[in-house]
Amino acid sequence: MMQIKRKMINIADIMIEDNRWSDFGLQAIANKTFGIVFDALNLSSKWEISILACNDAKITELNFEYRDKALATNVLSWPTYNLKSKVIGQTPNKPELSDYEENLLGDIAISFDTCEREAIESNIDFKDHTIHLLVHGCLHLLNYDHINDADALIMEKLEARILKKMGIADPYTENK
Repeated sequence: MMQIKRKMINIADIMIEDNRWSDFGLQAIANKTFGIVFDALNLSSKWEISILACNDAKITELNFEYRDKALATNVLSWPTYNLKSKVIGQTPNKPELSDYEENLLGDIAISFDTCEREAIESNIDFKDHTIHLLVHGCLHLLNYDHINDADALIMEKLEARILKKMGIADPYTENK
């Protein structure tokens, strides 16, 4: 029987600033991860996400510029659209491509150094941790947040559900 291969959709537009990300295969991991997030949320695969794959020096600079915090972080997100619910503790609105001319959900910056350090400190696989951070960043682009407990609970449950589909342990319970 002949197998039909599906064409890999490039959801992620990646700018590599730290070559360790190229060696890691971030493009394939990001496309697969975002595809699973989009499937879980019933979103079109025509949405795109821009990623800056960098190191701690660059993400510290961005964190200071945009959040006034002079320290490295694992992932930063800049959503293109305001999809927030008007009520705390409710799921953000779902973006529909027909509502927008631009299909870019937003931008993510991810630091190799912090991802690696956190994975080692938590004794978890680097790839699994990176996937978790990509899911987390993607959900931020969709206006999920963790500023208050009610919104954090929604976001963390969704992250855990998506990660479970990928065979990755719930980072909010199983790694504590």
